[in-house]
Formats: sequence, structure tokens, C-alpha cells
Amino acid sequence: MIGVLGGVFDPPHNGHVALAGAALDQLGLERLEVLVVADPGHKATHADQGERRELARVAFAELPVTVALDDHPRTVDLLRRRRWGGDPLFIVGADEFSAFLSWKEPEEVLRLARLAVATRPGYPRDRLDAVLAQLAHPERVRFFEIPSVAVSSTEVRRRIAAGEPVDDLVPRRVAELVQELGLYRR
Repeated sequence: MIGVLGGVFDPPHNGHVALAGAALDQLGLERLEVLVVADPGHKATHADQGERRELARVAFAELPVTVALDDHPRTVDLLRRRRWGGDPLFIVGADEFSAFLSWKEPEEVLRLARLAVATRPGYPRDRLDAVLAQLAHPERVRFFEIPSVAVSSTEVRRRIAAGEPVDDLVPRRVAELVQELGLYRR
């Protein structure tokens, strides 16, 4: 089974790495592909696609994953054009799944791939169940547990811009590369 973890990774942080590690440990994946969305259709980016891909490469370097750019701004477009052979498992966090019905063609996403939703202690399960209840094929959604990692890319960027350390939020090599490239200082 192929796992796909897509994201903007602006920058990648310890929560992203924990998510990938838990997916590898718990989902029986043959392979995990980390796809950095080159030009996301739903948000602005702060670093360019090449910088974000390189940050992701070093963030996930300790895990058996491949990192590549994804030129599709929406998940459904990626799934329509890219074939992994079989039924890929698209990995998302609970926050993303809570907004799943606002995605472009969510039912088509579920037709083309199954979802693996990472839940964490303290996240309201009723939010997830409310989304699940509205899906035509809820059996295509699987939940798995990850440890709670209190971090967001927004907080990482805020700290860097304020000149504060981020060593507790990102892998060491990500912090070094951000410094080397002078990213997120504004």
C-alpha cells in the first residue's frame, strides 16, 4: 500500500515528522511519498517551492520516504493525474479532515484514494464524526492515533521573524537550513 502525505511544508516541523513516522508505523505502508505542493490553491506561501522541497527533504531525512514536488494545486487534481497503482492512502491530520467537505470535490477524492486521518489526544472526535456522517463512503476513511505535538508552521515562522529559537519546533537540520537560506525573517 502506498501512502501519500501532501502539504505546503512552509516550513516542515516536528508535527509533520511525527505524522509521517506514525503513518509508517501504524498503516502497513510499502512506501510513503511526501509531496510538497508547489503552488497551493488555498493559501499563500512564504518560501518558494524549491526551498520548501529542500526543507522537507532534510526534515524527513531520517524516515524511509521520498520527497517530491506536487504541481497540482488541489488534491483531487493530483489524484486524477497521478496513478500509484492500487488504492493509495492519502494521509491527513484531524484539522484537515475537519475541513474535508470544503475541499474541491471531496467525494471524488475518496473515490480515487482512501483517507488515513491522524487523530491526537484531546482532539474533539465529534468534529471528525460529523464529517464522516456526511460522506457517501465513510468506509474509505481510516483513523490512526499520533502523539500530540503542539506546533504549527505559522508559529515557527512567527518565532523566526521575531529572532526566537525554533529548535524545539523543527528538526535540527531544518533550523540550520532556514538560517543558512535566511528564510522567514520578515
